[in-house]
Amino acid sequence: MLKKKYSDNNQSCQVTFELPVDVNAQTASVCGEFNAWDSNAQPMKRRKDGSFTLTLSLDAGRQYRFRYWLNGERWENDSTADGYAPNPFGSEDSLVET
Repeated sequence: MLKKKYSDNNQSCQVTFELPVDVNAQTASVCGEFNAWDSNAQPMKRRKDGSFTLTLSLDAGRQYRFRYWLNGERWENDSTADGYAPNPFGSEDSLVET
């Protein structure tokens, strides 16, 4: 799930990325254009119930591709993304619009 909160001057947007328990993962990271797809750059916090969360400040007025990297072995898209776009690997990336 994506939650967005814009700054007072609308220059930035706090985006909260959330993954539910049913992803069945021990670790999760948000990888995307905003961090050069670095799987170590944005690790998500695992909650007691097994869900994950992470809030990032992104530039407003942009569209970013992203995916979740789970357990260091599999990609997952966000089911509540603002959209999806094909990638060069034969699958799709999630989109967030700020």
